[in-house]
Amino acid sequence: MRKRLAGLYNGAAITVRPAAAFSVSRRGSRCGAATSRGKRLSIPNLITLGRILVVPIVVWAITSGEMLAAFILFLLAGISDAVDGLLAKRFHMASELGAYLDPLADKALIVSIYVSLAIAGALPIPLVILVVSRDIMIISGFMLSWLIGKPMPVRPLPVSKVNTVAQILLATLVLAEHGFGFDARLAATVLAGLVAVLTLLSIAFYLAEWLRHMNSLGAGH
Repeated sequence: MRKRLAGLYNGAAITVRPAAAFSVSRRGSRCGAATSRGKRLSIPNLITLGRILVVPIVVWAITSGEMLAAFILFLLAGISDAVDGLLAKRFHMASELGAYLDPLADKALIVSIYVSLAIAGALPIPLVILVVSRDIMIISGFMLSWLIGKPMPVRPLPVSKVNTVAQILLATLVLAEHGFGFDARLAATVLAGLVAVLTLLSIAFYLAEWLRHMNSLGAGH
């Protein structure tokens, strides 16, 4: 019997493992599959998904005039962002899925809040149009480079990081002002102007980076 098995697959030797070893191997394989699944959908990823699910609730709260509830939800979303980042780094739970989900959740929350605040009359409509247009332009540029088979590396520019911080501060201030009923019009105006300037700078830097990337591809051909 062993000679027959040894003759299969062009003389490749095949050994028959005991049933116990086979069982242990199957259990190990199942554990490995479970670990792989866990890496794809880890605790930080679940927290990020929860942040995405909060977006329509925040939109409803703002458009319904429940600014205090919207402020609390936005604050909790910010805390959850810090928590999932800490878990991913501290316990080595970072994953490729999380790298895509986390900025998507942040951007969806910020853009939705800005649009909702504009509808509620709490933010200038031109500012919101500028903020949303910037995101559409950047996403369109990345998609175009991806469609032609030369994807542009995704790396946030320093001015973009500062712009995001300014956007978050402005949204937090406006929600707190309307939620708690205090006057922060001067600070909100200054922050709105800062967001507008940083957004324009971000557009200019991303456009220059995109043109440099596309021109380098043409020079390579």
